[in-house]
Amino acid sequence: MPRPDDRFWESTRGQILVLIRRGIETVNELASALELTDNAVRAHLVALERDGSVRPSGTRRGPRKPAVTYELSPEAEQLFPKEYGPILRTLLDTLTDRLPAPQLEEVVRDAGHRFAKNFRPVEPSASSDDRAEAAAGVLRALGGCCEPTAVNGTVTIGCSACPLAVAAEGHPEMCLMVGTLLSDVIGVPVRHCCQTNPLRCQFEFDRAPPAPL
Repeated sequence: MPRPDDRFWESTRGQILVLIRRGIETVNELASALELTDNAVRAHLVALERDGSVRPSGTRRGPRKPAVTYELSPEAEQLFPKEYGPILRTLLDTLTDRLPAPQLEEVVRDAGHRFAKNFRPVEPSASSDDRAEAAAGVLRALGGCCEPTAVNGTVTIGCSACPLAVAAEGHPEMCLMVGTLLSDVIGVPVRHCCQTNPLRCQFEFDRAPPAPL
């Protein structure tokens, strides 16, 4: 689900998502907050439910009959910006000040291994194309705009937007952590060769030779 721009959040559907996230969960409550009719809100909720953004979460006692409550789907929750970057950057600054380089590398590799458990690993028999798409999918899930390309025997996953830009600037160990994560998910060694100016993610792995006939 792509991240919407500011115009979406100014629209009625964007405002409905914001209100539901704040705990305004029934048609009547949403209609009152938006100064719309109940039927108009229902029409928007039907569209949002069809798009996978909201879903019924239960019922609440009303003055005449129970009212259906709504909640955001996990996918819609990811649409909201989350300022993890500055916090992670501060943590990395602190670790860099306190740990020698070999120990810091060990820590970030361990973090990559741990975080990889949040993603389904590819099958050992997966093709290089499947591994490339899985790696790009992981980076997209982190917030990057990433596409794989293959040249000769190397597959490159490049991101036009770095998903961890705030934390990664000045901290190449961040790229090491993500490379470790990708290696675990796709089952082959992944090299990080990220650019620093401008900041751009780039990871590579060797394309497997075709299986003999």
